[in-house]
Amino acid sequence: MSLTRLENLSPDDILILMKLLITGGLGFIGTNFIRYWFQNHPDDTIVNLDKVTYAANPLNLAEFEGKSNYQFIKGDICDKNVVESAMTGVDLIVHFAAESHVDRSLDDPELFLKTNILGTFNLLNIASKNNIRFHHISTDEVFGALELETTDKFSESTPYDPRSPYSSSKASSDHLVRSFFHSFNLPITISNCSNNYGPYQSPEKFLPRMITNLLTDQKVKVYGDGLNVRDWLHVLDHCRAIEAIILKGKIGETYVIGGLTKDVNNLELTKTVLALMGKGEDQIEFVTDRPGHDRRYAVNWEKIKNELAWSPQYTFEEGIKATVDWYTQNKDWWQASKSEAEQFYKKIGR
Repeated sequence: MSLTRLENLSPDDILILMKLLITGGLGFIGTNFIRYWFQNHPDDTIVNLDKVTYAANPLNLAEFEGKSNYQFIKGDICDKNVVESAMTGVDLIVHFAAESHVDRSLDDPELFLKTNILGTFNLLNIASKNNIRFHHISTDEVFGALELETTDKFSESTPYDPRSPYSSSKASSDHLVRSFFHSFNLPITISNCSNNYGPYQSPEKFLPRMITNLLTDQKVKVYGDGLNVRDWLHVLDHCRAIEAIILKGKIGETYVIGGLTKDVNNLELTKTVLALMGKGEDQIEFVTDRPGHDRRYAVNWEKIKNELAWSPQYTFEEGIKATVDWYTQNKDWWQASKSEAEQFYKKIGR
């Protein structure tokens, strides 16, 4: 039975097993979601479609290989034949697959448009022919930037104002998803989340790059003056929010997801990590700022709290400590990709 027929039931009534297609399941958030879903819904079936780019790691889900209810497909979401095959018998699509690194979008914008816009369109087009429930993972970066001096926050009603090729491509994909709801009655939901952190994130991203630099006796790199503010959401809190939307969310709606943090700038985050790792502030190296670097993000997650009874569980302090501990204890996981990440930063001079 398709999940679209279950939207008016309570979670306690939903006992029918589902088959999920997860795109980008070897990436950071997709990996954590698949692990979370199997932990909480062990009898469901998951098909994981992933292109296996630099941000993916086949070791992330190696323990599920050979399970009768897990299938991995190496393929591109832009490939119609691959997507059609992957969707066979699927009740729900959770679409994580995306190019998501702002620095890389400045270096190669075309790749972001192809994957994030045309890839999403391909998934939607095929899903609509089969009326498959579609949940789209997006970002708060589509809303643009907030001023440091204000207390404003992004919400579901904030106008879109993307500032980078990455956020522009995600904004475009959000609009495509909504268009398939209004034009073709495709059952969709969308979530726009703040900055995720936690285990299995590529050492190319800000927080794991900082931690792994310190673990390899390198200085931490801070862009500009370090005063750019972000809302930090632990990836497992994000997984719980997606689950709530899947089980209880209203078709056609968007939900903004954020963490328990107040405004935390990059310099404060850096100092927190340095203290946890027993390092001094002399380990900070300020580097040339990213072009068009958004100054502040902050999100208001009252809607998902009030309508779906979700709220984050990880405090900023707990989450950062757990993340530092994970990278410290899992050097074998990140060491192989660390050199590639540093080669990219060397290429762009940051």
